[in-house]
Formats: sequence, C-alpha cells, structure tokens
Amino acid sequence: MPEPRATATGPGRILIAVYGIFALSASARAGVQIAERFGEAPLAYSLSALAGFVYILATVGLAGTGPGFRRLAWSAVVFELVGVLAVGAFTTVVPADFPRETVWSHFGAGYGFVPLVLPFVGLWWLRRTSRTG
Repeated sequence: MPEPRATATGPGRILIAVYGIFALSASARAGVQIAERFGEAPLAYSLSALAGFVYILATVGLAGTGPGFRRLAWSAVVFELVGVLAVGAFTTVVPADFPRETVWSHFGAGYGFVPLVLPFVGLWWLRRTSRTG
C-alpha cells in the first residue's frame, strides 16, 4: 500500500503556521488568564488552556511525518471540531455559565470564526493528503 503524502507540503505549510499561531496565542492567553484571574471564570479559562493544548497537538501532528503523527493530527483536529462546536453551542445557549470568553466561545467569534473553520480545513487537508499521487 503506497504511503500517504506528507501533510507539511504545499498549502499544508500555511495550515501548520495558522495552527502554530493559534497554539501560541491560545496557550499564552490561557496562561495569563489562569495565573492572574482564574477564580473569575475557571471553566472558561480551563477550556482556553485545553484549546491551546489541542492546537499544539494538531500543529505537531500536521508538521510531523509518519503514521503516528498523522494519527495525532486526526485525533487533535477531530477533538478540536467537537470542542468548538460544543463550546460554541453552550456559550450561545447558556452564556451565563461562561462569564469570560474562550477561544471557542460563540464558535470562535472573537477570532473571526477561524476556530470554527480551521478544523474543517484541517480535516480536508488530512483527507486529501491521505491519498497518494
């Protein structure tokens, strides 16, 4: 069975860069929020930290080569999609439970909805590069 194409080629490099930017920004934001005012919104700030961690895993998975990295990328991006849809729905339906914004609040509205679009692009790219040729 032929090997799938590498995810870190062509447009995949841009995708990895976007994931890297989100990994850095979400993690840094969550770190500051948790260190300075965790008591104000522990759920929201914990979810931001989780999002940052998921973006780190997706970045590493997409940038790596080999089946283990591909599995990591698939897992992280699927988790990201479920997370942004679930958190987006909850923050829209029950906004009182989220007194502060997370990366995934309102489907990523605070980030121009990039958190909503990014996992779909990531899944498309993983699927596309899973085919050879």
